[in-house]
Amino acid sequence: MAKRPLPGSERKPLRDARAIGRTDPEQRLEVTILLRRRDAAGLRTRLADLARGEAGGHLAPEAFAEAYGADPADLTKVADFARAHDLAVVCADPGRRTVILSGTVAQHEAAFGVELQDFEFDGGAYRGRTGPLHVPDELHGVVEAVLGLDNRPVARPHFRRRGAEARAGAGAAFTPPELARLYGFPAGDGKGQCIALIELGGGYRPADIKAYFAGLGIPAPKVRTVGVDHAANRPTGDPNGPDGEVMLDIEVAGAVAPGAAIAVYFAPNTDAGFLNAITTAAHDTRNKPSVISISWGGPESSWTAQSLAAFDSALQDAAILGVTVLAASGDNGSGDGVNDGAAHVDFPASSPHITACGGTRLTAANGKIAAEQVWNEGQSGGAGGGGVSAAFDLPAWQRGLKVTPAKGTPKPLAKRGVPDIAADADPQTGYQIRVDGQSAVFGGTSAVAPLWAGLVAIANANSGKRAGFLNPVLYKAPKALRDITAGDNGAFKAAAGWDACTGLGTPDGAAVAKALAG
Repeated sequence: MAKRPLPGSERKPLRDARAIGRTDPEQRLEVTILLRRRDAAGLRTRLADLARGEAGGHLAPEAFAEAYGADPADLTKVADFARAHDLAVVCADPGRRTVILSGTVAQHEAAFGVELQDFEFDGGAYRGRTGPLHVPDELHGVVEAVLGLDNRPVARPHFRRRGAEARAGAGAAFTPPELARLYGFPAGDGKGQCIALIELGGGYRPADIKAYFAGLGIPAPKVRTVGVDHAANRPTGDPNGPDGEVMLDIEVAGAVAPGAAIAVYFAPNTDAGFLNAITTAAHDTRNKPSVISISWGGPESSWTAQSLAAFDSALQDAAILGVTVLAASGDNGSGDGVNDGAAHVDFPASSPHITACGGTRLTAANGKIAAEQVWNEGQSGGAGGGGVSAAFDLPAWQRGLKVTPAKGTPKPLAKRGVPDIAADADPQTGYQIRVDGQSAVFGGTSAVAPLWAGLVAIANANSGKRAGFLNPVLYKAPKALRDITAGDNGAFKAAAGWDACTGLGTPDGAAVAKALAG
């Protein structure tokens, strides 16, 4: 059976990782295969219509699977391939275009022409590979991605906790309902909507949720848990770890839109787990989320080309399904924590089919916003992520924009610009939350995504329809946002109109809801 390299699948070890030996050949693992879609040209046309505001309505998951899912003949080809290599088919989902195969390391190595090794690095250990994967000739062009052989962590949560002693100049912390009022969110509680939260670790404690919402004097939302790829709600007891992210997301979204159900999709922090969480949420016919909030990500430069394409393809699905997807843009300024002196954007926020959420520092007086600027605490703290993608082309709705460097003159935006929108993210003016039995103040662009998710849920409930993909609408209605023109995130500075620090700006909630209602 002749095989050829799978384009975009090349892998390198993590920086400073040390190979410690071959992976146990009897170790069992699961691999996610993403297949090409039917009528890719038709989907591109539909996305172009969305970008122009000319879409003829969103599709239900069943209709989507029929029009743009995997071809049954392709699913059969993968099943035949699995059988030939003694791999078991765990799942074959035509709508998600996903096939999950289970087998031993040795079986997967033979199937995909790869050698797996165990690595150690400062953050732990992982099973990894180098070089490309290989697929047989009959699957060339059929398989778009093979994920899960390498299980290195791909993302980090984008939250920051304010220390016990706030820094000099720290402002007041806010409850999420207080921020909703400052941003002029419309009346309503999001009843009938479901907000999906993607979580790649940690967990929540029902007692914390009960205590937090009792303290706010509002009903606690209904929180449902969805396990993806054997993950589950597993709180660690460390409020500074992933538990902090999970609770920040639940409490911000739930406090802003307490009538909406919250569905928390727990998945492993791997490329396969992350992708499967997004596709599971977008195609979920039980919980039916209308908005997905993602507070995890990693530098765009750290992802394989096949992963970038696979995630972006899944986000295209969400747009056609009428599911809004919001993602934090990162908490390490224009360098995104890479520390090589260059500018980097965070992924999946850099996908053109997601709404990327940047950060500000907000102060208030007498119940109104007194000042707001780009969140940047300097060398000793965090800053909102943003910049220009190296991987994704300039989307139609960003044509004609300029990017303003911190030093130099504005120049035409040539690739996808990040972020699209913003809100308060500075932990010094952050969000009052409760996690692992403790009250705390958190910030980070992690808080911005669920805040905006709550606004979208309210807007959807009030209008009686799904907003879906936000970007084409928001870029046509920039006056629905409060333009932020002060501050920088390192390599880029704020400017009138869109900028690579705060996007179009922070919400005028009622105006945003009106724009989304059409």
